[in-house]
Amino acid sequence: MRAALAEFRSDLERRRSVRMLSSDPVPLSLIDGAIAAASTAPSGAHMQPWTWVVTGDPKVKRRIREAAEEEERRNYLDQRMNEEWQAALAPLGTDHHKEFLEIAPWIVVLFEQRYGVREDGTTRHHYYVKESCGIAAGFFIAALHRAGLATLTHTPSPMAFLSRELGRPDNERPFVLFPVGYPLPGSLVPDLRRKNLDEVRVIVGDLPAGRPCPPEAQPFT
Repeated sequence: MRAALAEFRSDLERRRSVRMLSSDPVPLSLIDGAIAAASTAPSGAHMQPWTWVVTGDPKVKRRIREAAEEEERRNYLDQRMNEEWQAALAPLGTDHHKEFLEIAPWIVVLFEQRYGVREDGTTRHHYYVKESCGIAAGFFIAALHRAGLATLTHTPSPMAFLSRELGRPDNERPFVLFPVGYPLPGSLVPDLRRKNLDEVRVIVGDLPAGRPCPPEAQPFT
């Protein structure tokens, strides 16, 4: 078990958000496999409040890019993002140009279902929708990485145009957009540091049976 966990962690350490994506075709079966894996995520009251919308249509991708760049242009150039936000993004080298939305062979948009709609048209409440979709999004990213694919989480703000472009019903709202493809050979990513275990984990109280945790039980740093 420890070896499997260490291997899984080591594999995820190699995962990075990639903006330099190849236009090489990706089988739809890989996208479907990642969505199926993501949809095993836990959800509030097991409502599974998500819809995954997939497009590889060049015309649709172009419209999405144009709409996303218009919103991002306002964010970056019209100061819709404040100085602190822009300063936080500066090390990532991002701007309002989103060419990866056309280059990537697939765009996958995760929509959150704010409420459910039964076959007879009546509605039902969904619980912890954002939390559920956030967990599913993490599963999806991990599944893509496992399949040798690259992506990034793109959240143009506001995202209402995605509902229009993708023809979604009123009970659905865009949660996050994923351009998906193979990483372009020679892709560059920012030189960033991930926090180590001691920076993100806090132990409260005694360990089981009051025993000190042996060093071999602390393999991750």
